[in-house]
Amino acid sequence: MTQRVREGYQGTGPGDITPDGCAVEHWLRLSAGDEPDVVEAAVPAGASVLELGCGVGRITHPLLERGFTVTAVDESPGMLAHVRGARTVCGAVETLDLGDERFDVVLLASFLVHNGDPEVRRGLLRTCRRYVADGGQVLIQREGQGWYEGLPRETHNRDGGVVRVVSAEPTDVPHTSRVHLEYEYPDARWTQTFLSFRYTGDAFERALAEAGLTLDAVLTEDGTWVRARPA
Repeated sequence: MTQRVREGYQGTGPGDITPDGCAVEHWLRLSAGDEPDVVEAAVPAGASVLELGCGVGRITHPLLERGFTVTAVDESPGMLAHVRGARTVCGAVETLDLGDERFDVVLLASFLVHNGDPEVRRGLLRTCRRYVADGGQVLIQREGQGWYEGLPRETHNRDGGVVRVVSAEPTDVPHTSRVHLEYEYPDARWTQTFLSFRYTGDAFERALAEAGLTLDAVLTEDGTWVRARPA
């Protein structure tokens, strides 16, 4: 089943395609990498975690195994069908309504903070602020320095696939590119096209401040993982 796709986003290949162009079957092949280690090192043991854009549970499941309580949110029923052991909520992150609930940690991974739609982008950060507890923290994964340079380029992932960043073409919207990716395995191939906003200067800090958050720490040497707190 292929869902409605967000404007400017597209995906091709076997299996379900999510609204942002991701292929469910492709994400099922991917291991978690070091993301659970980053989260575990940054937050209190046993913390309650609101994971926004959880996908198939690639990070969810390792966090559960490490003793965290996770509420996993995704707008794709096809993705959520593979999440086990966590409370799941199906819906768009930028309009999420969980009432008065608050969490020790809100997790926004997978470069979602770069969404090409400014209203969605602001909505994502507002959701982070709305559901983080007083004294809690928001962990955000963002693109690294030089991500748009040296294209096209390809890397081999640990799961037997080749990832190609084919192009990042400027659009009519300032600082926003149309990015085209290819994922190739011996038995399958997927593509994804999405819109990505590039933060320049202090734009990232200003976006956090607009949502009521403040940058607290950079968690990884490459600068991709950061921690924000309620302002």
